[in-house]
Amino acid sequence: MNYRRFGSLAWQVSALGFGCMRLPLINGDSARIDELEAMRMVRYAIDRGVNYIDTAYPYHGGNSELFVGRALQDGYRDKVRLATKLPVWKVQSKDDLDLVFDEQLRKLQTDHIDFYLLHGLNRERWDKLRRLGVLTWAERAIADRRIRHLGFSFHDALPVFKEIVDGYAWTFCQIQYNYMDIDHQAGIAGLRYAAAKGMAVVIMEPLLGGKLVEPPAPIQAIWDTADVKRSPADWALQWLWNQPEVSVVLSGMNTQGQVVQNVASASTARVNALVARELALFDQVRAKYNDLSPIPCTKCEYCLPCPNGVAIPRVFAAYNEGMMFNKPDVARRGYKQWIPVENQASACVQCLECETKCPQNIPISQWLPVVHQVLGEDKPYVKRLN
Repeated sequence: MNYRRFGSLAWQVSALGFGCMRLPLINGDSARIDELEAMRMVRYAIDRGVNYIDTAYPYHGGNSELFVGRALQDGYRDKVRLATKLPVWKVQSKDDLDLVFDEQLRKLQTDHIDFYLLHGLNRERWDKLRRLGVLTWAERAIADRRIRHLGFSFHDALPVFKEIVDGYAWTFCQIQYNYMDIDHQAGIAGLRYAAAKGMAVVIMEPLLGGKLVEPPAPIQAIWDTADVKRSPADWALQWLWNQPEVSVVLSGMNTQGQVVQNVASASTARVNALVARELALFDQVRAKYNDLSPIPCTKCEYCLPCPNGVAIPRVFAAYNEGMMFNKPDVARRGYKQWIPVENQASACVQCLECETKCPQNIPISQWLPVVHQVLGEDKPYVKRLN
């Protein structure tokens, strides 16, 4: 295992961290962890040098923290630094902060959390927590050693990220980042902004929820031109580890094979190890993925507001991701989970107002029924608009 600087701390973190959000399941039920297999996986990783374990209150229907508490018995708690997150949505008053945190300590069977994150910060959540005095509460918990270091995970736009970074003397942050997300959310600019301030940066979604693991043939053809042969997952991980601002990469592994492969990848992790020709492959892959995106939407939002509430750029982005990564089932789940039904493609009444505004001349009224058939219905739909 290779180790890296964790921000300004005098502690070295393993290049690979174990994210406990996608553990193996029983009968496909996300709330029922296959604990025997998951225990084997987590302890295998720790025995081979992984020293950063990440969980959160809602993972696996609230059972991830309970599992991690059991997995870190038998001396394993002393071998790692443990990270979990404040479930912001459960906090409605100052009293809730201690109630929730004490519950997490009990579930994790520990008297302290090494790295505590404010979970999934965006503009709304950040404003809410500041009103409730979360930073004052956290400083008290740091003073009595229940929390060792405070950070946050993030899902919003770059300006909000910078404001949060500047709003407190954080030890670390956690961002979604991979070779396809260089301009998404915090992106590469946010990574460098936080690192320049001495913060450790923890990476989540390094494989974009598994979308980068089994690429379509045109993408694999690009990887096959490399002199050094790597799996698509290894390419994605090495791209992250190549960057000095990256502290640790979390992987939500759900099979023992994935653990073995990722531990092996981490053993070769180095800063600035990729040569220019290899780095150029990522630009080619990114461009090819974008070429596979069927709707030429640039998210300029000139089409908004839709008089009937359709979130046109978000709807198109969900469809494009499903097509470009050849993961329509994943796109369908995300579409239904993250886009309210009143903002989905089915709300379109074909008024054509959006088409008069679109600088790309996209036949929006024709595409929206296709999106609805693919993402909004339970049965798959494979026909594309020509």
